[in-house]
Amino acid sequence: MPVPTNLPLTLGALKKSEWTPERVNRSVKDELRENLIARLRSRETIFPGIVGYEDTVIPQIVNAVLSRHNFILLGLRGQAKSRILRALTGLLDSVIPYIAGSELRDNPYKPLSKFSRDLIAEQGDDTPIAWLTPDERYVEKLATPDVTVADLVGDLDPIKAARGGQELSSELTMHYGLLPRSNRGLFIINELPDLAGKIQVALFNIMQEGDVQIKGYPVRLQLDVAIAFSANPEDYTARGKIVTPLKDRIGSEIRTHYPESLEEAITITTQEAWASRPNAEIEIPQYIREVVELIAFLAREDKKVDKRSGVSQRLPISTMELVLSNAERRALMHDETLAVPRIGDIYTALPGITGKIELEYEGEMRGADVIVHDIIRQAVQRSFDKYFANINTQQIEEWFNLGGTVQLNDQQAAAASLKELKQIQGLMDKLEPLGITSKSSPELAVSAAEFLLEGMTAHRRITRSEERSFSAGEKARRNEQAANFHETVREREKERAEWEAKNRTRRGFN
Repeated sequence: MPVPTNLPLTLGALKKSEWTPERVNRSVKDELRENLIARLRSRETIFPGIVGYEDTVIPQIVNAVLSRHNFILLGLRGQAKSRILRALTGLLDSVIPYIAGSELRDNPYKPLSKFSRDLIAEQGDDTPIAWLTPDERYVEKLATPDVTVADLVGDLDPIKAARGGQELSSELTMHYGLLPRSNRGLFIINELPDLAGKIQVALFNIMQEGDVQIKGYPVRLQLDVAIAFSANPEDYTARGKIVTPLKDRIGSEIRTHYPESLEEAITITTQEAWASRPNAEIEIPQYIREVVELIAFLAREDKKVDKRSGVSQRLPISTMELVLSNAERRALMHDETLAVPRIGDIYTALPGITGKIELEYEGEMRGADVIVHDIIRQAVQRSFDKYFANINTQQIEEWFNLGGTVQLNDQQAAAASLKELKQIQGLMDKLEPLGITSKSSPELAVSAAEFLLEGMTAHRRITRSEERSFSAGEKARRNEQAANFHETVREREKERAEWEAKNRTRRGFN
């Protein structure tokens, strides 16, 4: 946000302007509170772009800000914690004045540092004034075990002392850390429990008294700062890595969560995913959006997926982007102006899905690819039931049972795929629930037809090979099951024979 050009640039000009001491001397928490009250009265959206928290998380944050609390957001990864914290800058004033050159962004009417006090004593009303925007008042730190007290609070700088001819105890020899440098702003620590215990202890006095002390010297800084944190609930417990006295000093603990409905999840992904491609027009069918979101919902329910790690909302966002990229690639290969994603494109996004889930032991034994394939199948099945629950697909099944097969792949042109699909008796007539008519584009028709076939595959009415060749359903499935059964019997008989032979040898028989 650019700084307006008509603002006072000296202390004397500031005193004659509308920037009175009463306005400038407000604390950060009072500033947040007053601007929030103004938004509530005007019925403005508090945090634009945050979806699904209107009745849960946001009211709790509003209460914390109105109470002038330091607060913490507790939630699993991908629950918009950092985005909410960064959105707090929207509750700050558009600009505030400070003493130009001050490391602590000193209030011109209440200077905190010796540098600013000496500058005002020397130059008086000619003291230069600079202006801070909300983004400049936001300081964020990711907690890691190697963070030191000097990083957060500050330390002595012997080089500065030597160059300035100052004693080490002088305030002018101090090198200020991130917290003092966030004076008159917001200071955010992500993953708070990852801070070493002694660093958490260093935050006590700041949280309670609002001041810091550096290296035991009598330099006390009454900081004006609003502090917020984020953490994983598993770590933020008495048995975790949080120091209890620090936990006690945090005013509000606010729990975040994943989207509670499919509609909310689709809205988030539509908002966040990069879907506007310069090389092709993109049209995303609603069932594709649903299947992509259902993958995340089902993964969170799956016992083979680690619940403590969570399944980030970034999973459907990145999956959707990969799905669209594969559709775009196909359109470019065949000079098609319209790119419509298909269910087959979701399978090509497998690398983006497996990288965002953590598996339990049972899941690791089966393999991530197997687990994700099964989750995609379930997602297709659920979405299929929404559109085709009352549709009779017997004619399509009979066509396959009479020996019909169809070969589709994610690189095949829409026109060629549609020609293949039209061989299937009754298929195109069943696509009306998806809004497909004889006037629909080949790209949309192929995507819808493939979705119907994939849904039938998920219900085991027909079968599909890994090469995406659809073939006979129930009959083929029974034959396959019978073959697998006989193979299993043979394997077990072989194992039993080997076991009996081994035991006869142990007992001395031959």
